[in-house]
Amino acid sequence: MTSHSRTTRPVQDETDPAPEHTDEARARPDGAPPERRTKGRLAPGWFAAVIGTGIVADAGATLPRHIPGLRDAATVLWVATALLLVVLAVGYLRQQALRAHADDPVHVHFLGTMPMALLIVGAGTLLLGHRLIGIRAAVDVDWVLWFAGTALGLVTACAVPYLMVTRHRFAPDAAFGGWLLPVVPPLVSAATGALLVPHAPAGQARLSLLLGCVALLGLGLVAVMLVLAMLYSRLVHHDAPAGVLVPTVWIGVGALDQAVTAMGALATSASSGLPAPYARGAAVAALLGGVGLWGFAMLWLVLATALTVRAVRRGLPFAPTWWAFIFPLGAAVTATGGLAVRSGSQPLAWSTVALYVVLVAAWAIVVRHSLRHALSLARSGRRA
Repeated sequence: MTSHSRTTRPVQDETDPAPEHTDEARARPDGAPPERRTKGRLAPGWFAAVIGTGIVADAGATLPRHIPGLRDAATVLWVATALLLVVLAVGYLRQQALRAHADDPVHVHFLGTMPMALLIVGAGTLLLGHRLIGIRAAVDVDWVLWFAGTALGLVTACAVPYLMVTRHRFAPDAAFGGWLLPVVPPLVSAATGALLVPHAPAGQARLSLLLGCVALLGLGLVAVMLVLAMLYSRLVHHDAPAGVLVPTVWIGVGALDQAVTAMGALATSASSGLPAPYARGAAVAALLGGVGLWGFAMLWLVLATALTVRAVRRGLPFAPTWWAFIFPLGAAVTATGGLAVRSGSQPLAWSTVALYVVLVAAWAIVVRHSLRHALSLARSGRRA
């Protein structure tokens, strides 16, 4: 039997030379993938820019406190996000790199950003886009994006673990936050699908959508817990992550808070699809279970923040993984805001506003660095 654990070497720092192009080396999250496979291609991780920008818009639309002009700004941001999604999707499809990225044990995890990008833009269409295109068109667009994102998310949630088991080989210290990306999309589908429940035809169609979203919540949450256990084991048994890997630790915060958001959204929609006793039970679970899960998310937030401060002091280089800071903060905003509305807690409501301010500031920083990075690549491409 071939072992998945072939080495006990610590995770390389980003300044170390690239490992040899063996299966073992390729399975390391900081190992340089084979140049012949990925050089010059748009990496799937850049779809995280769509997710991050979209969550800033969506979170602004659901904030439990009114801020003058925020909804207009969020609508403009949603338009920009939708355009960015189109540009990235066209560019990615044209390069025909899906098979190469699926074969790479690092890039394959970032394929999970694609369905999330579709789902986030779809939710923004329903929350904000109706102001521009009308509610009927907004609902139709959201249906299309939700079905496409959910189908693609189920593929990544099933196919990526299968490839990890059957094709790729991993060192004992290979686990990193990116392993969460393929299994988080069902949680996003559950939360965004709940928004569509009232728009589904009454009866069996609405009930099926509601129960399907609950199943997606269970699928994603249990899978996330399994990966978090592996990630925590890697953190305590090996050297702390360094450099470009540090932001990926934040994905755990996003996964947990997205589950809390989904629980709240489903509880809100349950009254339109379930008998009264079950709808009330969903509300209880969303509040009490949601607060408990939110507490665990805050623990992971503290851990991720401490590791980030440590990395910043040592010099944290920019990479597309910086976008991993944004969606988790946005999910923390939507989760905390949902709990605030459901419980009537003023401290949670103002905590939501404070988190949103941090989210916007972090998004602005990452956007600035991303634009500088893109301009740098453009200049180097012209020189070449």
